[in-house]
Amino acid sequence: MLMFRQLFDPQSSTYTYLLADPDSREAVMLDPVYEEAPRDSALVRELGLVLLTTLETHVHADHVTGAWNLKQRLGSKIAISADSKAEGADRYLKDRDTVKFGKRFLQVRATPGHTNGCLTYVLDDETMAFTGDCVLIRGCGRTDFQQGDPRAMYRAVHAQIFSLPESCLLYPAHDYRGLTVSSVGEERRFNPRLGGEVSEDDFVGYMSNLGLAHPKQMDIAVPANLKCGRREGAADTMEQPSWAPLNLTFAGIWEVQPHWVQEHAREVQVIDVREPAEYDGPLGHIPGAVLIPLGDLAARAPEIGKDRPAVTVCRSGARSAQATLMLKKAGLERVANLAGGMLRWRAQHFAVEGGRE
Repeated sequence: MLMFRQLFDPQSSTYTYLLADPDSREAVMLDPVYEEAPRDSALVRELGLVLLTTLETHVHADHVTGAWNLKQRLGSKIAISADSKAEGADRYLKDRDTVKFGKRFLQVRATPGHTNGCLTYVLDDETMAFTGDCVLIRGCGRTDFQQGDPRAMYRAVHAQIFSLPESCLLYPAHDYRGLTVSSVGEERRFNPRLGGEVSEDDFVGYMSNLGLAHPKQMDIAVPANLKCGRREGAADTMEQPSWAPLNLTFAGIWEVQPHWVQEHAREVQVIDVREPAEYDGPLGHIPGAVLIPLGDLAARAPEIGKDRPAVTVCRSGARSAQATLMLKKAGLERVANLAGGMLRWRAQHFAVEGGRE
């Protein structure tokens, strides 16, 4: 038997995987996300597991790894590809290495192409493989930055992944459509980029003409991940506020999810820090939200009572993140940023005043 959990981070659409041996209670975790470390460490403790190692499939460009955060919380080791050039890991992995947990193990397979240091982890009985961004469900990772090489990816996929049994389940690092798992047989037949009769030259031509924008978090994520997610000069395990289930971002901002704010609307005060035209604009505003533009916030902070926690909001969560720091400086202790701002609030179909469809 194997204990297995597939976890999801909605901000980056990242899957994190927890695998454990039920007899020894030893576990490994693949591709943890920094902001989800409180969730992940809580799950490990609730299940009575000992997290031995966090494993990275590659140096991510769209989120910061939770490896260092979990090491501080749980004492786990950090493992990453020897070709990643990352600093601060406890173990640097090479092709055909094994990572043990109890009586089980994962075999390391080098699958470069998305980055030089991409790894796929194959369970000992070849029933499961964790492909990172190398093979996605009916797709694959991009090859146009971070040492990307479409020929290397094509060859690695066919030699290292498509050579597994057809029934082997494939678990990717991301999915943006809600899909959770595929199989070697499916991707061999139906993957439009890599499967069927697609040749190496076909694949190179396809990948060379995608024309994608760079990931929004790339300038933050890549440098942080080259240090295994370590935040210099900041505590990764600062005390968790108790008034709401908050996540701490890599930038040191406490965030709260929209669904919690919706469910506890009467218990918090929502401070909208956009401009008046935005407050009454297409996105509308959260019912009961108080408008205090960011430029006025420092002067008007005394207007905000301390009897209820304050949740700041803007369009995307960027300005309101700055607002939480300003309110903390003004003496408000219970403050959090609305994760994803009004864009996510509207996307999740929560109540608004004004705005338009």
